[in-house]
Amino acid sequence: MMILRTLKRQPLHGYALAQVIKRTSNDLLQIEEGSLYPALQRLLKEELVKADWRISSTNRRVRIYKLTAAGAKHLEHEVSRFEKMLEGITRVLAPGES
Repeated sequence: MMILRTLKRQPLHGYALAQVIKRTSNDLLQIEEGSLYPALQRLLKEELVKADWRISSTNRRVRIYKLTAAGAKHLEHEVSRFEKMLEGITRVLAPGES
C-alpha cells in the first residue's frame, strides 16, 4: 500500500521510492532492497504498476515505476480497508473501555 501511495504522487525508480517512504515517515519506515524489489515485481505481475527503463540525471539506466489505473483502484480499496481496521484498533485501545 505504501509503494502504491508513493507512486500515486509521482513515478519513481526503486531507490528513490525507498527514500521517499523513509523521508515521508520521518525515518520510521525503511524498505530494504530485499523487500522492495520483490514487491515491485509482484505489483508489475499484477499490473498494478508498470515500468520503463530510462536514463537518470547521473547518466545511469534506471527502471521507473508508475501506478496504473488498476493500481489506483486497488490502492483506493486497500486504503479504505486499512482505515476501517485502524478504526477498530483505535476503539479496542481506547482508554476507559473494557
